[in-house]
Amino acid sequence: MGPGPSDVHPRVLRAMSTPLVGHLDPSFIEIMDEVQELMRYTFRTDNQWTIPVSGTGSASMEAAIGNLVEPGDTVLVPTNGYFGGRMESMAERAGGSVVHVDAPWGKPLAPADVQDAFDEHQPDVFGFVHAETSTGVKQPNVPELTSIAHDHDAYVVADCVTSLGGVELEVDDWGIDVAYSGPQKCLSCPPGASPLTLNDRAMDKVLSREEEPRSWYLDLSLLEGYWGDDRSYHHTAPITNVYAIREALRLVAEEGIESRWERHRRVAGALKAGVEAMGLGLNPEDEYWLPSLNAVLVPGGVDAGAAIDYVLDHYDLEIAGGLGALAGDIFRIGCMGYAAQPENVAFLMTALGEALEAQDVDVDVDAGFAAMRERLHQ
Repeated sequence: MGPGPSDVHPRVLRAMSTPLVGHLDPSFIEIMDEVQELMRYTFRTDNQWTIPVSGTGSASMEAAIGNLVEPGDTVLVPTNGYFGGRMESMAERAGGSVVHVDAPWGKPLAPADVQDAFDEHQPDVFGFVHAETSTGVKQPNVPELTSIAHDHDAYVVADCVTSLGGVELEVDDWGIDVAYSGPQKCLSCPPGASPLTLNDRAMDKVLSREEEPRSWYLDLSLLEGYWGDDRSYHHTAPITNVYAIREALRLVAEEGIESRWERHRRVAGALKAGVEAMGLGLNPEDEYWLPSLNAVLVPGGVDAGAAIDYVLDHYDLEIAGGLGALAGDIFRIGCMGYAAQPENVAFLMTALGEALEAQDVDVDVDAGFAAMRERLHQ
């Protein structure tokens, strides 16, 4: 129950035991078609260019930024979390000139600040993190941000690594040009084939570049030959990981994407109510609370690392600490995909309560359980 990878669904594990076939085998091409269609459903998009990138979520991220950003482009990135910094690094390596829209760690981007940054810098590409894994913040008002960008003819790239399949996300309706994710969070799938989607406007920019992207492996103009209509060889796809993500996406479709969002809200809401009743706080305000990643405040005087080790050593349960500016200040507790179940929340509260009591922190676990049960039955 850390920030990922989450527990893998047993059906996904079974799918990974399917015998290998060639990456151009007719049966595998049928699987490719199904993966793309299921991925469109999960992203809530009709984008033709919707594929699993061969690699972890960072590969999908680099495919998005490295193809869309051309040398000389001005790229606006956020400062409100760890993964905004990774956007910056990738944009600079792609030859972009990076400028920032500032917000404190643990806060979302304010539309007024985004507007001011656009007026000042006139960026070509705007990147934001929809679900910031380092802080537990969900970016609200996404259509406002994309509208500001499009009014300046900029392209919008959204990091959806910790939101896809668990938190409301509407790629088309919200006006997102490019979105990327990872399979190991709310999809409960091992890393290795990572979702990416681009609309026609963004893909036109990619295909009309004057200079080739700096990565051959992640060059979308070449990957188009494999994942597009031609199905021509580019590289050997990670067959087993494609089996896995197909099964994970089938589970999403069977549950229904809106029902899945509601399950995450309900179960994570019980976690939130429980830890608050125990006497602990959460970092983000309710307006931008991220159900899939809960940033629980570390009580004063507590050694966060020791508490995390206690939970792992005594309960074989993984949670994580803060990154960067929030290191030592928060516990990052995932409530994602297959792991987003009431029994896991109850287990977590027992383990965390005991770990804090071991450091002489006064927590009321009984009150936490009562609040959790009440929230689950609302």
